[in-house]
Amino acid sequence: MSSSLSTAGGSLGETVVMAASVELPDGIDTVIVATADIQGRLIGRRIPAENFAGAVEHGVAVSQCVFGWDIMQNSELLATGALDYTGIHNGMGDVVLMPDTSTLRVAAWLDSTAIVLADAVEVDGTATELAPRTVLQRQIAQLAAMGLTASVGTELEYSLFHGAPSELRADEYRTLDPTTTRPADYSILDGDALEPFLADQRRRLLAAGVEVEASQIEWGLGQIETTLVHTDPLRMADSHVVYKLAVRSHAAQRGMTASFMAKPTAEQPGNSCHIHLSLRNADGEPVFWSADDAHHVSEQLHHAIGGTLQRIPDVFAWYAPTVNSYRRTRAKDAAGWGCTWGIDHRFVSVRVVGNTPSSVRMEFRLAGADTNPYLALSALIASVIDGLEQRTDPGEPVVGSPFDLDVEETPRHLGAAVDHFASSAWTRSVFGDAVVEHHATLGRFEWDQFLDAVSDWDRIRYFDAI
Repeated sequence: MSSSLSTAGGSLGETVVMAASVELPDGIDTVIVATADIQGRLIGRRIPAENFAGAVEHGVAVSQCVFGWDIMQNSELLATGALDYTGIHNGMGDVVLMPDTSTLRVAAWLDSTAIVLADAVEVDGTATELAPRTVLQRQIAQLAAMGLTASVGTELEYSLFHGAPSELRADEYRTLDPTTTRPADYSILDGDALEPFLADQRRRLLAAGVEVEASQIEWGLGQIETTLVHTDPLRMADSHVVYKLAVRSHAAQRGMTASFMAKPTAEQPGNSCHIHLSLRNADGEPVFWSADDAHHVSEQLHHAIGGTLQRIPDVFAWYAPTVNSYRRTRAKDAAGWGCTWGIDHRFVSVRVVGNTPSSVRMEFRLAGADTNPYLALSALIASVIDGLEQRTDPGEPVVGSPFDLDVEETPRHLGAAVDHFASSAWTRSVFGDAVVEHHATLGRFEWDQFLDAVSDWDRIRYFDAI
């Protein structure tokens, strides 16, 4: 078997047509079949290469519990029957991961391993409605029904610390040693020390079909930003989750820890996931460009921004899915602010960028690096569709500081965001009651875990002072 894999990001060597033979390149002895869970982490199974053809035909079974776990795999929700989809009440039966062979790629951060992303399918053959990949595919289909296609790109930030994950966990993350020692936004000199790590990372990502447009040292200590080359939404989300897995694994192999937590430390800026989005019509023409507007903002872009801003409260629980997410969005550190937009303005929530027909796009700045990309893109595309259909007016672009304006704020904590999400008639009409109830239940559980915890902050503030 001398052929190479055909990857989502381009071919590595000779292209293989994935057919019944399901050829793998020489040296591959393990294939990871994976899909994103509710939190956006890849879950699945490793199978011997010789069994891969059977997996393509029949799928790989995993327990339904993979879509029921909270982030710490607490068994409470499954034990109490709080989730209709899975739990002790229905035996937590199988869900089948059907490989999408167009995503097959070398897992270049591992030896002799390939990885393929999969769609979750119930044993009766129907798509798993609440699976993140399914949710996104349905919004892409809605856009296609309007004769539109989207191109998206994500910019991800993460914090890189000295020390392997097991070492930092044993210390309960109390002593964090960032890999840069001073604010160094765009600094080439400060990036030179990390370039052997970053260059090796870029090479491995390219070999895994994840194309990096650029990487840089950011302003926060140990903070690194990577821009992924834009593509269609499903491929972007697939690349995004593979990127995060590869970066975390690669860092651990080098004795470091990469954190995509939205706000790892109070004194440093948070980690974002900026989402760039543009649309083309059925003829392939960009619809966000206007030659008649001073800033080239078309009527369609105007309405797309309007829908995005109007629906922020309804879907904010997907943009900011953890308790920690709100440390970032409340911090006024270029994380977006309220329901605002502007022209090339880094402190609003939707920034218009570009000055040519092919480059004009909207950049959504509120989502953090902890977001599930499938859900964040689903929320953004659904909001854009709503804005186009309702011809929503976003108002005038912000000039000056958005922090000085009386604007509609985003939800200030996870509990409020989940309440908005669950009570919105719009989210239910777009995503379906089953999806909304499932995600809302997990969101409320996460918020309750926080409210019930007694933390260092509690003791330091109250123990002997009250």
